[in-house]
Amino acid sequence: MSVGVGATGGRGASVGAASARGTSGGSPVRVVLFDLDDTLFAHRESVSAALFAHVTALGAPYRLDDRDAEAAAWHVIEERHYHGYLAGELDYDGQRRARARDYAARHGVALDDAAATAWFASFFEHYLQSWRLHEDALPCLDALNGRFPGVRFGMITNGDEAHQRRKVERLGLDTRFEHIVSSGAVGVAKPDPRIFEHACDLFGVASASAVYVGDRLTTDAVGAAHAGLTGVWLDRPEPSAEHPAADAIAEAQAAGVIRITGLAELPAALAR
Repeated sequence: MSVGVGATGGRGASVGAASARGTSGGSPVRVVLFDLDDTLFAHRESVSAALFAHVTALGAPYRLDDRDAEAAAWHVIEERHYHGYLAGELDYDGQRRARARDYAARHGVALDDAAATAWFASFFEHYLQSWRLHEDALPCLDALNGRFPGVRFGMITNGDEAHQRRKVERLGLDTRFEHIVSSGAVGVAKPDPRIFEHACDLFGVASASAVYVGDRLTTDAVGAAHAGLTGVWLDRPEPSAEHPAADAIAEAQAAGVIRITGLAELPAALAR
């Protein structure tokens, strides 16, 4: 499926809605691949809930006077160090310690490696208790099954293999997805085309017969489109969401990316 994209008003530049049929090159929809975090799994909401519970338990000098600001600060820290991990600059445990140290330093607390490991472990226990799917995740899978009989589902996620599979299993998604591809196992991360090509090879389909849906415009939708799949950008209308720059919008336009604002829109968008 391919559709032109362009700038609109409102929240800033945004990708246009779908207006074509089938997948790239007009092939029927055979495989729909999804991102995990903030696409199916409500990662940001779970992280915020965990952070607030953890900081409340820690007490002074940690403060939650402005919860939105604290959640935003944690998100910036998480993005910085997680991308350092994906780039090979930090190992998995190292990026966790770095997150703990930076957030603690925001509140005037210095953590050595042992203290940072313990800090993150306590935070992570709260995070585990906060895990949940987005409400539109399972209904979307059911609707796709109804509209495209025989459609197959897979997942491509940037992250540690064991950690991401733990999420999938705990959230009950393991029975719905035929293949789960993680950057930690494959050795390359989105938007590298090789990880999308690897997933298509697992399903035994040409990239033109596959769709990829994710919340990040460049990493997910444009990356998939450059690998020959139909790229779908899930642009949830959330105040905390990041808005792409004009050059990213232009790249998406050239790549034929589809924009949806919720997973409930996906079946109809792919059927047009």
